[in-house]
This record gives sequence, C-alpha cells and structure tokens, in this order.
Amino acid sequence: MEISCMVISHKKASIDVLEKVWQRDLRTAIEKLLSFNEISECAVLLTCNRVEFYVVGKDTIQTLERFSSQFGIKKDYIEYLKNDDCLRHILRVASGLDSMMVGEDQILGQVREYYHLSEGLGGVGEILSMVFKKAINTGRKVRNLTQINQGSISIGSAAVELAEEVLNGLDGKNVLLIGAGEMGSLVANAIANRKACTVLIANRTFKKAEELAKKIGGVAVKFDRLEKCLLDSDVVISATSAPHYIIRRDLLEGVMEKREDDRGILIIDIALPRDVEESVGEIPGVILHTIDDLRAISERNLKRRLEKIPQAEKIVEEEFLNLKNMLKELRANLAISLMYSSAEKIKREEILELYNKISARYEINESILPILEDFANSFIKKFLRVPTIRLRDAAKNGRPEIIEHVEYLFGGGEFVSSNKDEKTEKRPAKGHFQGS
Repeated sequence: MEISCMVISHKKASIDVLEKVWQRDLRTAIEKLLSFNEISECAVLLTCNRVEFYVVGKDTIQTLERFSSQFGIKKDYIEYLKNDDCLRHILRVASGLDSMMVGEDQILGQVREYYHLSEGLGGVGEILSMVFKKAINTGRKVRNLTQINQGSISIGSAAVELAEEVLNGLDGKNVLLIGAGEMGSLVANAIANRKACTVLIANRTFKKAEELAKKIGGVAVKFDRLEKCLLDSDVVISATSAPHYIIRRDLLEGVMEKREDDRGILIIDIALPRDVEESVGEIPGVILHTIDDLRAISERNLKRRLEKIPQAEKIVEEEFLNLKNMLKELRANLAISLMYSSAEKIKREEILELYNKISARYEINESILPILEDFANSFIKKFLRVPTIRLRDAAKNGRPEIIEHVEYLFGGGEFVSSNKDEKTEKRPAKGHFQGS
C-alpha cells in the first residue's frame, strides 16, 4: 500500500486558486475520498496558504488525480507526492519549513487541529495517525532545538508590517481589525507591540471582540457598526472565517463618499476564503492587498532564518528515517495480524468440526472444548513463530517483498467490500504502507 498527498499551496497557487479548492465541508471531502475503493485512510489540511489531502491505499496518485478533477484548476497548480516524498513533506510542513513565513508557529497547531478533525470524521486510521503524530512531534523538536521560530512572523504580523511600509508607520493611525479568531489574534498582538495607534476590533461574537480588545488595549465594536468604523479607519485588516464577503464594493463605495476628508484607506485581506470583494480595489482612494502581497515580506524574512534551516532539515531527515522504520514495523505487525486472524478463523471451524466427530463416537460433552482450543492455540503459536520472526526481520532489513507475499497469501490489501461499516472494521487489515 502507498501513502500520498495532493498539495495546492502558496508555492504554485495564487489566492484565487486556493479559494476554488478550499473545503468548506470537511466531512463531505473525507467521505468523497473514502468513497474511492482504492483509499482506506485520508486526512485534510487547510490553512490560509495551503489545501492538502493525504491518502493511504493503492493507485493513490491516480485516485487523487481523479479527485482533483472536481476543482476545475490547472494541473500546474497541483503537486502530487508519494511515499518518501509525502512523508518528508508533512514533516517539513509541521516544522514550518514549507511555510510562506518560514519557522512560523501557527502551522503546527493547524496540523494538530486537522489531524484530530480528520480522525473524528473517520478518515484517519493507524497509518495516518502514526504519520501525523510524528509530524507534530517533529515540529516541536525543530522549534525547541533550532529556535527557528524566534523572531519569525506570522501572516498576521506580516500584514501589520505591510501596513507600516505602505503608510510609513502606524503612529496616530486608526486601525480596524475584523475578526477575533486565531488569525485576528495574531494581527492584534502584532499591532499591540507597536502601541502607537488606535485599534478597533469587530467580530460577530461581540464577547470575543471584547476579550481580545482587553488583552491589547483596543476597543471592541459591535459588528453592526462596521460601516461607521470604516468611515474613520486608515487601515482595515480583515481575518474572519466567514464563507462570504464581509466588505463588498457597494458598502465601501458608500463609505468613501461619506468620508469627510481625502484620506485614503488601506485594506489588507488575509482571510481564506476572502473577506473583501476583489473589485473594492478599483474604488478611488482604496488600496487593497491580499495574502499574495505578503510574499515579498516572506522572502525578506526568509533570509534572516537561512542559518537555522540546515539544522532544522537535519532533524527532519532524522525523524523521517525514524518514521520509515516505525511504518515498516507497523506493516510487519499488520501482516502478522493477518496470519493469526486467518488461523483463528480456521481454528474455530476445525475445533467445532472435530468436537462433532468425537462426540458422535464417544461419550463426551462440551467440557472438552477448552482442551481442544488450548491445543489449537499452542499449535498455531508454534507453527507461526518462525514466520513471525522473519517478518519482523524483513521489516528491519528493508525487505518489503516478504511482507507483500504474506499480505497476498493471507488476503491483505484487498478492498473486498464497499460497505462503509465493514470497510472501517477491516481497515487495519488493508491499510498497509509501501515503503521504498
């Protein structure tokens, strides 16, 4: 079996492309992936810079290509990674090495969050559980040993840095922050470090706006006062998780007409899906930036962390090799389980058949059944002892073909049922990883 991933990220795709592939309904995405007979496990990872799908099964790349056809985007935007490349990728992602802002901390929490979400929706089995747990631990280790995250910036703080560059500083400026979630909090903390501007925080849940405003010394405003707040704002940074536009063109055209001076307004939209209608940037006096405009800041900050990257990459490679060994051992254990499960099924049938034959000729009762079962268990254990040892040796010594033969002989890797309950029940027997 294989493990592969489909990656649409900031490296190849613009914000427009990422919006098209963003999964608003995670459950549906996971159910769609599991509906393919070739797929036994799947997980989804979503951030403002990436949409990724991880699968375990057979013919995984071909299956992901079929799955991607629903998005209607060019193949050039998509990257497919298989086995070793896939494993290295998720370790690098969790370590912040694949982020737009190299070394950022937020991605580690996002990997953890979407691992648990995918698991809760029935997509994650033994293999992806092992892979994602190793990725999370690797991300922690990289940060602890290299401090690559020290002085690094998030998308939120990059937005503040961009605002400072465009306006030559934020001293005396009125900043409106829309959204008090994770990304909004990052923006708020970055602004608070400047302490030279007035910050208004609007959020649909007013209590969250109040809590965040209290932390940074800002002012919470109710969401229905958004238009009034826009009238006095120099900078607007929008970072909600809303599935629709928060700032539409007609709203802002009305705002610009009512403003009492000629001041322009800078809007930075760091939400995905986008909070601000794209044509807003065409309104006179409005400057609109999106996540795409943060790339230059990312490149500049990347240079500051180059010295940390080799050490981080070394840790990732060490953990990658460790993960491969763990997966080999898991695969051997699953093959061993196949042998014993097959023997167990035959054992039960043969004990009953033998009991019926003996009881038909001799005066015995069911009290003999435990004796027959003990004999059968002892026989199976001794008979499979050498194959068990050799399967473990095959995993350690890089001989996957031996494990493949056992899987084939004992029915592993076959997707024999399309029934979802049965499929979930049999997942440990078919979720084998094909190492290289």
